[in-house]
Amino acid sequence: MTKEKREQPAPRGHGGMLVGLEKPKDFKKTFKRLITYLKPRTKSLILVLCVAIFGTVFAVLGPKIMGDSITVLFEGAYAKFQGIPGAAIDFTKIAQLLLILGGLYVFSSLFQFIQQFIMASVAQKTVYDLREDVFDKMNKLPIAYFDRHSHGDILSRVTNDIDTIATTLQQSLTQFITSFVTIIGIIIMMLWISPLLTVIAVVSIPLSIYVIRPLLKKSQKHFGKQQRTLGNLNGHIEEMYTGHEVVKAFGHEKQSIDTFNQVNEELYDAGRRAQFVSGIIMPLMSFIGNISYVLISIVGGILVTQRAITIGDIQAFITYTNQFSQPISQTANIANIIQSTIAAAERVFELLDEQEEEPVADPVVMKKIQGNVRFEQVDFGYDDTLLMQHLNIDISAGQTVAIVGPTGAGKTTLINLLMRFYELDKGRITIDGIDIKKMKRSQLRENFGIVLQDTWLFKGTIKENIAYGKTNATEEEIIAASRAAHAHHFIQTLPDGYDTLLNEEASNISQGQKQLLTISRAMLANAPMMILDEATSSVDTRTEIHIQQAMNALMKNRTSFVIAHRLSTIKDADLILVMDQGAVIEQGTHEQLIQADGFYADLYKSQFDEPMVG
Repeated sequence: MTKEKREQPAPRGHGGMLVGLEKPKDFKKTFKRLITYLKPRTKSLILVLCVAIFGTVFAVLGPKIMGDSITVLFEGAYAKFQGIPGAAIDFTKIAQLLLILGGLYVFSSLFQFIQQFIMASVAQKTVYDLREDVFDKMNKLPIAYFDRHSHGDILSRVTNDIDTIATTLQQSLTQFITSFVTIIGIIIMMLWISPLLTVIAVVSIPLSIYVIRPLLKKSQKHFGKQQRTLGNLNGHIEEMYTGHEVVKAFGHEKQSIDTFNQVNEELYDAGRRAQFVSGIIMPLMSFIGNISYVLISIVGGILVTQRAITIGDIQAFITYTNQFSQPISQTANIANIIQSTIAAAERVFELLDEQEEEPVADPVVMKKIQGNVRFEQVDFGYDDTLLMQHLNIDISAGQTVAIVGPTGAGKTTLINLLMRFYELDKGRITIDGIDIKKMKRSQLRENFGIVLQDTWLFKGTIKENIAYGKTNATEEEIIAASRAAHAHHFIQTLPDGYDTLLNEEASNISQGQKQLLTISRAMLANAPMMILDEATSSVDTRTEIHIQQAMNALMKNRTSFVIAHRLSTIKDADLILVMDQGAVIEQGTHEQLIQADGFYADLYKSQFDEPMVG
């Protein structure tokens, strides 16, 4: 079995940030992949194209009708000027032409409205599918992925980058379709009026492509760097905001500001370069378009004097020339926007391409778990250096197992392996004799109730947060779990009781109260096995006694794993595992380990022995 290289969990301070170093963008591959999200809406896109064609046809015919009106007006006025008997301006015909012109523009506007309406649905449904895929992927990613990436960078991919794609599909794609159809329609009308003038106008196209092509490549690179740096900046802001109290407590405001300024400077530089290169495109397109406009005016004037075309036709052709350069300029601008969109899409696809947790083939379904747990010759490491080697632990059903040891000893890693947040390098872990690799991760994890040191509560009522531990829990069950966790009293003192709304950070209740709610949630889950990671670390001594009593009742007849630094909380454990550098160096009851006078005894004495004063 090939060992998968893992990285140590990234720190969530400055070290958790990513450096903007990525491989060059694969534009074609990413573009084709983005197009696949539009395939289910092929019929709607065809309808959008048809509507765009009709709307453009009506709009493109406008200048020709206007030119015919000018021709009628000019010929009548010129005939009167020459003194031709009976000569007059045919206002009736002009009125008819103008009425037709008004109708054309009304229908053109109507079709444009229909086009926008359909395209809005197409864009939102497409991005909806993309968001669904991303969220589904997030649930399948291993914990190691979140350890390697800062929260801000992940949020930037899920929000900013997808919003960029949505904006492009909603606005730029519609504009691109309209511009493309308009170019075709205008070329047809220009050929109808004068093939010679059309050649002069069309020559500007290859010249424009030749000029902007190298600029597009440069803008793609700069926009890619801009997106990556924005992710880094979001990561830093998110990390500093969530830890602002710690930053202030240790006086690292200046360091935080310096880091922000550095990343902000990188974003400014990347954005400035990207916008500068993209900003050159439009002036160049306008310059080339104006040269073409001047040439057409000169040649057209000569053709009018030779009566090769009418005055109205040259006016219409000049209008078409102006309109012809506009969609080309828009297309060039859209091409620039697409560079930014492809850069954003590639970041999203990078997330979607991350290696998922491997599904279990033919999983074993365990109807009732007793709770016998064994670690057999377990090897594990985050990188090439193994943290654990030949680890063997045998735990009987119903035992309360305490795991103690210094920081970095492997206590939390042991629990992560048991929950299959990480995969073993060698060996196996069994529950009731069944290898946990043969169980679905969801089934394995639903058999554990868990209370962590870092409390997690979501925006919602207290009742909803407790009920998170059990689907369709009744109010009576929620209250019973809260009473057992000694949370009922403080909940009743709140103005809205169990209907009290917690904010996103749950900052409207104390840290100890947060912990009581998570303990209530675990009690409600009523799982056959329990994991308590410093569950009483954030409460006062009096509350700790109440919680400890509730925990003892909760852990009765359940296999329970307790990670604790305060050894007073685990003296009654059936088995204490003493870990150091990934290995279990001692195990036994509290009394046995004290009598052994080893590592555990030293830890215990360091916490409870008072220094002699003499």
